[in-house]
Amino acid sequence: MSSAESMEYSRGIIGKNIAQKAKKGQSLPTAISGLTLYNRICVSQPATALYQPSICLVVQGAKRVMLGEDSYVYDANHYLITSVDIPTMVQIVQASEAKPCLGIVLQLDLREISQLMVDGNLPHPRAHQPERGMALGRVDLPLLDAFGRLVSLLDCPGDIPILAPVIKREIFYRLLTGEQGARLRQIASMGSQGHQISQAIDWLKNNYSKPLRVDDLAHRVYMGTSTFNHHFRAMTAKSPLQYQKWLRLNEARRLMLAERCDAASAAFQVGYESQSQFSREYGRLFGEPPLRDMAKLRQEANALAV
Repeated sequence: MSSAESMEYSRGIIGKNIAQKAKKGQSLPTAISGLTLYNRICVSQPATALYQPSICLVVQGAKRVMLGEDSYVYDANHYLITSVDIPTMVQIVQASEAKPCLGIVLQLDLREISQLMVDGNLPHPRAHQPERGMALGRVDLPLLDAFGRLVSLLDCPGDIPILAPVIKREIFYRLLTGEQGARLRQIASMGSQGHQISQAIDWLKNNYSKPLRVDDLAHRVYMGTSTFNHHFRAMTAKSPLQYQKWLRLNEARRLMLAERCDAASAAFQVGYESQSQFSREYGRLFGEPPLRDMAKLRQEANALAV
């Protein structure tokens, strides 16, 4: 069997496993920590999403992620790797009832990756120009085979505690030694600028409702303000203030949808002092002011429930 035939066979096995476990239209967090399966049966409109440090793989169909002016389409031949938390727009671009988009998301464990760099005596990355915290890589047979074994473990729950960490470690190692390995090493290396930006993002995620002074945040991660702004925008396609705004607006949307908060309460909880500013910025991001957006989302949810 040729390499191409072996890959096609592996994709078929993984796809059957995903389709059996994740219902049509569903994203399924699994018993394996950090592993999610999804089964999408139709193309979608672009929607906001925070991509966490992860590798995303599809064995059938395709997805597009938009980051600033950049567009990343990943399919059966290409994985998407994200090294820091990045606000994006995402859509399913290839899916149908007959051939759904079947995929896998595996969260990256940056501590494990850092340890692998030590254990494998892998070189620390050289300083280079800042780049996006997201990239495409080509799927090869060893990586696909490791994912197949990881998904197959879901049929043997008793094996998961012992074997899942071993297989995930193999996947991380293959990423580190693959074409996007330098990107991962930048984030996992203590003291690198990528790692410093990652720390700043963690702070923003935990403190998005607080007032933000960019000078203070740069100082917190031991960077000059100009260098910090440059690297932050290069990795995320947003300034720190734009990143904070995105976090605030998406959390406000969640509060209104999931917890039935009114717009004024949600705006206040996420750090806005002006209701009019909140409504204006909300409309720019989501295309509708809060009340109309909530009515549309609830109508869509009710239609899916029928």
